[in-house]
Amino acid sequence: MKQIKPTLEKITPNFGSSLLVNKHVEFLKTNTPFWHFHPEIELVYVNKGRGKRHIGNHISYFNNSQLVLIGSNLPHVGYIDRLTTNGSETLIQFKPDFLGEHFFKIPEMLPIEGLFERAKKGVRFNIDIKQRIGAKIEQLVEIDGAERIIAFLDILKDLANTDDYTLLNANGFAFETIPQDSNKIEIIYKHINEHFQEHISLDEIAELVSMTVSAFCRYFKKSTGKTFTKLVNEYRVVHATKLLAESTMSIADISFECGFNNFSHFNKLFNKITGKSASKYRSEMKNLIQ
Repeated sequence: MKQIKPTLEKITPNFGSSLLVNKHVEFLKTNTPFWHFHPEIELVYVNKGRGKRHIGNHISYFNNSQLVLIGSNLPHVGYIDRLTTNGSETLIQFKPDFLGEHFFKIPEMLPIEGLFERAKKGVRFNIDIKQRIGAKIEQLVEIDGAERIIAFLDILKDLANTDDYTLLNANGFAFETIPQDSNKIEIIYKHINEHFQEHISLDEIAELVSMTVSAFCRYFKKSTGKTFTKLVNEYRVVHATKLLAESTMSIADISFECGFNNFSHFNKLFNKITGKSASKYRSEMKNLIQ
């Protein structure tokens, strides 16, 4: 069976620069592929905003802010539902060897090389380090030349030396960039994202990618490490966490809004996936800043 790949995104830094640094101060709908990868490492800092993150096999919801590092060729999707007042997203993309093939292999730089290795699994940095270096990341937009490189190395040093992080794909994410059969997983994820609040049958999704149900189930499990049902349920639970944080809907109404037909089943799955009940999650979110 052929291995799939997401769409390759080609990234070109500005002339005379080794880094691509962008800052968005309002939500932008772009033509970026839905499910994509690129050889550049990507550092994303959102100072005020809400949305979902889908990196490798990891799916979750963030509220208020996020700081994530995405490794070379790690497939991902960025969702920002909205940037709040005075909110912005700063995006830095760079090749692992942007300072030369051997720069990060010298003894003094080995911690940063280790950071790049961790990035292959996707890294979410937690609140302490996020608050400490968020402003430094945003300042990169205002400087250039050697000053920008030095400032960025200081940021990488801080990220490399902290243990205030979570690996998003702790067991790794196996992915081979082979050009054949590149559209199937993009079609599948797009369909799930658009229809997870409805019933999606295996017959329906298999037909969408011109496969038999049994072939689709084998293909999907091999490609993602999860069953189709498990992934759809994760989408639904992640959407539920968003509604619990942002809306005043009752938990029962939220369960049905997210595509669950059985409230008891929703409660059981929510607890299994998040490790807590929906009511406890809502209570904690009232005072939680991620």
